[in-house]
Amino acid sequence: MDINGIAIPDSKLAREITEFVRDTETELLFNHSSRVYYFGALTGSERGLKYDPELLYAGAMFHDVGLMPSYSSRHERFEVDGANAARDFLKQRGIGAADIDLVWTSIALHTTPGIPQHMHPVIALVTAGVEMDVLGLTYQHYSDAEREAIVHAHPRTEHFKEDIIQAFYDGIKHKPDSTFGNVKADVIADKEPLFKAGNFCSIIRHSPWRG
Repeated sequence: MDINGIAIPDSKLAREITEFVRDTETELLFNHSSRVYYFGALTGSERGLKYDPELLYAGAMFHDVGLMPSYSSRHERFEVDGANAARDFLKQRGIGAADIDLVWTSIALHTTPGIPQHMHPVIALVTAGVEMDVLGLTYQHYSDAEREAIVHAHPRTEHFKEDIIQAFYDGIKHKPDSTFGNVKADVIADKEPLFKAGNFCSIIRHSPWRG
């Protein structure tokens, strides 16, 4: 599928990534990861960013592998588990250390808002794709035709919002301590009783996406 010049790289590595992730993840996560690539790549095109499409594809496709039992460690964050899986996969195929580090970081930081957009395009665009497909943060930046084409090729489930929340929960419920995150919110809440932190699940449920 080609959308305004954006397509999955036509390469042996990309085909192997597709095969690996399709065999490893659920259909829900495979289609989500595929959409993340397209939304991220379209954002990169709009911004005039230069990046290696293969590396962006690797980051997008592996970003949720850590949610799968076969790649989920006992204590690491699921983002790190996915990043480690991508690193091993790419290393086995002779990809250079610097490129592997880019992919690793893009996956490890994809749930850490406020940082990736200041980094290398591969890192920034994986997060941009995730934020669009899950949270709808840049929904209006894409045309109806672009969104419809991507979703037609890689469908969202009828109740995607609840399904993706459940997938996250299923992937991390055995290691709740790994979810410790933004300490700044804890500090403000400690000092300001009226402070109310943002809620990831609420943002998903109120996103512009249907379903």
